[in-house]
Amino acid sequence: MTGTPPAALRPVLRIAPFAFPIRPRAVAWYLAIAIAIFVLFCLSVSIGEMPIPLADVMAALFGGGSDGARFIISGLRLPRALVALGAGCALGISGALIQTVTRNPLASPDVIGILSGASAGAVAAIVLGVTTSSPLVASWGVSPFAVLGGLSASAAVFLLSWRREAGGMRLILVGIGVAAISTALTSMFLVGARVHEAAQAVVWLTGTLDGRTWTHAWPLLITLAVALPFLAPLLHQLGALSLGDALAQSIGVKAGPVRLLALGCATVLAAMAVAAAGPIAFIAFVAPQIMMRIVGTATPPVFGGGLGGALLLLATDVATRTLLPVNLPVGIVTVVLGAPCFLLLLLSRRRKLTA
Repeated sequence: MTGTPPAALRPVLRIAPFAFPIRPRAVAWYLAIAIAIFVLFCLSVSIGEMPIPLADVMAALFGGGSDGARFIISGLRLPRALVALGAGCALGISGALIQTVTRNPLASPDVIGILSGASAGAVAAIVLGVTTSSPLVASWGVSPFAVLGGLSASAAVFLLSWRREAGGMRLILVGIGVAAISTALTSMFLVGARVHEAAQAVVWLTGTLDGRTWTHAWPLLITLAVALPFLAPLLHQLGALSLGDALAQSIGVKAGPVRLLALGCATVLAAMAVAAAGPIAFIAFVAPQIMMRIVGTATPPVFGGGLGGALLLLATDVATRTLLPVNLPVGIVTVVLGAPCFLLLLLSRRRKLTA
């Protein structure tokens, strides 16, 4: 007798007081993707005007190698690679959370306006010079303002689209409207900005990893370090919530608080990714859907979405710097690759609804 073993017969990882069933197929894919992420991470660090052999990169990452290689890697290239890794992971997790809570595969932070709201907050901070007002504010950059803008957009979307549950095409339509308003606010700030500040904001709005420093990397990495342990206990409740509020409440899951926590985490993660690398579109939409099909789960895997997002963004970054004739910002490339995926999924969903 072959096939996937019943859930009751699968091995379980117990981290008191929580238990996580282990699916061999998922574990195998996660390990393979983790290895691919490490390889791409090393490639990202090795690429530059002065290429560094992978052996020297590996040695420098673990404390060895020459002083020159360690200086170039730790001071110039490592922040960029860590921002790509962290932003991809944050966007993938954010997209998986929103798609699970809304039970809508078309819902993601970029589609429903959260990235646009975070961008508006960040551009306002850049244009108004708030980030240079004090050393304490400067150390966090635009991150607090991106989070504030993302939370405002998220609250507007879910309050305006709420009908018993936050799902369906109503959510998408309201999100598109909120995104349009946020984009208009961003344009208004840019029109009234000085030339230098406007140029800085426009480059950042394309979604770029160029010029990333530890100031961009640390807030994002700290947020991920806090969010991942916080989300682990919610995985069981999110699985129940994906079946609907009524069924979730019948097995003791408090749908309202779980939904608010999940959406809050998704918004903060997406906003911190925007603060670090700009509004990189479609990673949050594509990564959870790809991982759901690869791993074979009924809903987008939360941590799997993070791995998929990190892999996609690192691969895009390496590809733009090695395969393309010009070094385009990663945000432009992800739009070119992600927009057809969105249209295909939209058409597929439409056929299912009309069948």
